[in-house]
Amino acid sequence: MNTVIKGARRVSAVVVTAGALLITGALSVPAQAASAPSIVAKGGYVMNNATGKTLYSKAANTRRSTGSTTKIMTIRVVLAQANLNLNAKVTIQKAYSDYIVSKGASSAHLIVGDKVTVRQLLYGLMLPSGCDAAYALADKFGTGSTRAKRVKSFIGKMNSTATKLGLTNTHFDSFDGIGNGSNYSTPRDLTKIASSAMKYSTFRTVVKTKSYTAKTTTKSGGTRTMAAWKNTNTLLGYKGTIGVKTGSGPSAKYCLVFAATRNGKTVIGTILASSSVANRTADAKKLMNYAFTV
Repeated sequence: MNTVIKGARRVSAVVVTAGALLITGALSVPAQAASAPSIVAKGGYVMNNATGKTLYSKAANTRRSTGSTTKIMTIRVVLAQANLNLNAKVTIQKAYSDYIVSKGASSAHLIVGDKVTVRQLLYGLMLPSGCDAAYALADKFGTGSTRAKRVKSFIGKMNSTATKLGLTNTHFDSFDGIGNGSNYSTPRDLTKIASSAMKYSTFRTVVKTKSYTAKTTTKSGGTRTMAAWKNTNTLLGYKGTIGVKTGSGPSAKYCLVFAATRNGKTVIGTILASSSVANRTADAKKLMNYAFTV
């Protein structure tokens, strides 16, 4: 009788021990890393802004039209100017207005004859994606005796900046992304341009702003309150998003360069050639969320 009981106890102990091992083993299995998401866009890239580590890549080095994400380099060139005075005033020329009309381009609705500060032009450039603001900045910060020469000089600065950043798959032939056949970059290169621009506090302030109202000086010396410029980047407000810029066009399709910070970690990424505004936003959210898990 005692022998049977002792044997039963031994069997019970073995069963309990085996169960404990199974439970412990189950708890010790490492968590599976999130699978890389599938996106509609033809190209995508995300990196850790602090380390430069690649977190996601899809056709990251394929050259594509960039639309108005080109304007990230436009503002980057302006902010790098020596002794930059953001309060310096620029008089809006008819040429800027004519350009908008001829190209059917996105506009900040600047008024000919108004005096607008450089700071205001930066908001007009990045929030409503004003090509008139881009033209005004290129004219202001290029060098040369004619407007055409100044614009050409400014675009040259955009390309020389790309070279200094080590970008071998980027070339600009316009100040706003309305290309002339040779305006291109890649998801990886655009992400690096944005990362470089994020080093400027003015850039960070501008690209995270949802709405901005400019008060300009009219030709007669009065004050004009412009209609509020709304940021085309509807991703702002989504889980730590802090910028950066949308883009679109017949060949560019729908593009977005984005940045977000969560728990002290900042990621920057690019979507090129998505199929719609909705898919562009969905693609960016997928990549952003994934980037914070790896």
